[in-house]
Amino acid sequence: MIRIGTRATGNRAEDLAARYLRKHKLKLVERNYLCKVGELDLIMLDGEYLVFVEVRHRRNHHFGGALESVDHYKQAKLRRAAENYLQATKTTDCPCRFDILCVNGNLNQPEFDWIRNAF
Repeated sequence: MIRIGTRATGNRAEDLAARYLRKHKLKLVERNYLCKVGELDLIMLDGEYLVFVEVRHRRNHHFGGALESVDHYKQAKLRRAAENYLQATKTTDCPCRFDILCVNGNLNQPEFDWIRNAF
């Protein structure tokens, strides 16, 4: 079995997540926004909401599920990165939320668990 690297797997999971969310009528604004305090996987528009989406992939639950991996430390880091994005883009007039999209199982036939307004 050929095993692809962690980054490549993450990129594939993000591709699948973006496609899944576009099918649910969200519009991609930016992907992999990097700043000094962290990274935002996907930034999307859902109607009037600017949505910061954390994509998590788990092939299995042996070391915990994808949702459990977004702890308070990770949430704080995502908040700081979102604040940075909003300041950098001078976005001040739209409501925001944080979603988690869990991509579970084999990436050839993934299952999705979308938690809107997760924190």
